Amino acid sequence: MAVVKKKIWPQYFELVNSGKKRFELRLADFKIKEGDTLVLEEWDPQQKRLTGRKITKKVTYVLKFDLDDFGQKKEILKDGLYAIQF
Repeated sequence: MAVVKKKIWPQYFELVNSGKKRFELRLADFKIKEGDTLVLEEWDPQQKRLTGRKITKKVTYVLKFDLDDFGQKKEILKDGLYAIQF
């Protein structure tokens, strides 16, 4: 199993840390799969540096899709996407 490190902005770090946010929506420019470990490292965008705080999570599910998988690329580009947690 791989360990994947990604930067995360403070407001999202806090939501993950509190347990309220239990998902990540990311550009699929890296490889990740179920069973891997995701390390979210807090990034301060104003100071342009890592803060030193990190959260480690086990990946339990990955859904990768193309914007036009459902024939809605134009609508997605116009309106965006929701990531809905339940």
